[in-house]
Amino acid sequence: MPKKLLLALSVLTVLMAAGYLFIFSAPKMVSAAEVKVETGPASMGSTILTVSGYVVAHHKIEVGAKVMGRVHWIGVEKGDTVQQGQLLVQLEDDDFRAQVNQARANLAAAQARLDQLRAGSRPQEKLKDNAAVLQAEANYKFALDDYRRTEQLYHSGVAAKIELDRATAQRDVTFAVLESARQSSAITNIGPRVEEIRAAEAQVRQMKAALDYAETQLASTKIKAPVSGTVLQRIVERGEMVTPSAFGESGARTSVVALADLNDLQIELDISQTDFARLKMNQRAEIIPEAFPNMRYTGFIVEIAPEANRAKATVQVKVKVENPDEQLRPEMNARVNFLAEETPRVAGVSTSRVLVPKSAVVRRDESDFVFVLKGSRVEQRVIRRGDETADSYYVLEGLTGGESVATSGAESLRDGDRVKVSSQ
Repeated sequence: MPKKLLLALSVLTVLMAAGYLFIFSAPKMVSAAEVKVETGPASMGSTILTVSGYVVAHHKIEVGAKVMGRVHWIGVEKGDTVQQGQLLVQLEDDDFRAQVNQARANLAAAQARLDQLRAGSRPQEKLKDNAAVLQAEANYKFALDDYRRTEQLYHSGVAAKIELDRATAQRDVTFAVLESARQSSAITNIGPRVEEIRAAEAQVRQMKAALDYAETQLASTKIKAPVSGTVLQRIVERGEMVTPSAFGESGARTSVVALADLNDLQIELDISQTDFARLKMNQRAEIIPEAFPNMRYTGFIVEIAPEANRAKATVQVKVKVENPDEQLRPEMNARVNFLAEETPRVAGVSTSRVLVPKSAVVRRDESDFVFVLKGSRVEQRVIRRGDETADSYYVLEGLTGGESVATSGAESLRDGDRVKVSSQ
């Protein structure tokens, strides 16, 4: 075999070997999509009462229509996040636009009439009225001369009584026309009365108000979000009629969507009267949703009903959730652990009741920290440890209690890593 061919085969063999080593020996790229971890709670201490309840939005708003109309367009779906002022629903507006155009035309006519009165009579109108007076005076003078001549002839027996009556009537008619022309000319020269101008001004104001109302009605066909929040329910569909609740039109909807601020959640609880005395306003609590038993939230009592429910022998209590996230949703079941009061500081040293599993604490660069679960990611949190038990540390700083922290797999995590919580 020629030397060149042997050399080529040797090079090819080396390249293939190098490729094999690169493919099978090089480090594999690991997707940063998700790291599987297990979580545990940062406990807040002793529980004095456990009650089950429901997650509710503190403020739930049903957005309604201000005008009656048919739905032309809907811009949101259930679960969408909206900002204050965002367009939610557009009603058909052809009739409302026509009303605006009509109101504008009425205002223009009223304004033109007012401008005409304020400007007064034009010189041409004055000349015309003066000429009418001169013509009326000439007609009256002719009729008066004819009457006098006919009267003399009547008394002389030459003219008949009917001719005298005709001349008399003609004299009176031309005199009336003359008086009318004189009055018209006087009005033209003087100009409009103050009362006429005031009436025209009032008409203009009335037409402006009508235009403002028509424009407001047109603007109300755009139904916008009154607050920022999440769409809990889309109530209407395209083509449906909506109406203000005050109208109560049969078959028409009065609301278009239901909104709530999911950053302001509460747990609604019915507390037995026998347990009620153990609670008070601002009492601290730990919240555990049934859907996510490894998750922990913190809260405190913000509302106690002023009266009991006689039929159920309970008192309604609401607990504010201090650290809600996208996992916690309205109408979920949740268990609430009401906690004993914190142990006071002794000799200036905190006797914290916050406990964290030892497996959750990672030590790097002479610092202790844990990874707190925030939705689908983790947040690195530096802590200061205190005393310890068999499997937990007391945390003096860095945790408030109720947080969910990564336990198994925490050593490999970094701040901001996306994680997937293992089901237990």
